[in-house]
Amino acid sequence: MEELTTDDAPASIGPFSQGIRDGDTVYVSGQGPIDPDSGEVISEDVREQTARTLENIDAVLGTADCGLDDVVKTTVFVSDMRYYDAVNDTYGEYMSEPYPARSAVEVVKLPVDIKVEIEAVASLE
Repeated sequence: MEELTTDDAPASIGPFSQGIRDGDTVYVSGQGPIDPDSGEVISEDVREQTARTLENIDAVLGTADCGLDDVVKTTVFVSDMRYYDAVNDTYGEYMSEPYPARSAVEVVKLPVDIKVEIEAVASLE
């Protein structure tokens, strides 16, 4: 097992890694719309939040020499299902066919005051 760390994604806010590589599988912890330089939420707009979140995931994946095209599964957490369509539209701009398997759930609260968080699993095969 190898820890994945990059300054191009926000630092972890607890006792967990940004990502882990285990053999040919990469696990990316839940990422949100945090600017890695400032540590601040980038916008209140859910589309912009989704884009930054996926860019943060891509940065962590890059430490394992892979990217969004290698993602096989994601879980999307939204603070309100009213954002589902907007998140979906932006998600579709970043992910390519065949699209990863995915779950999407509404949550009462996220650790930071954000509208979306996404975790990912990628394959290096």
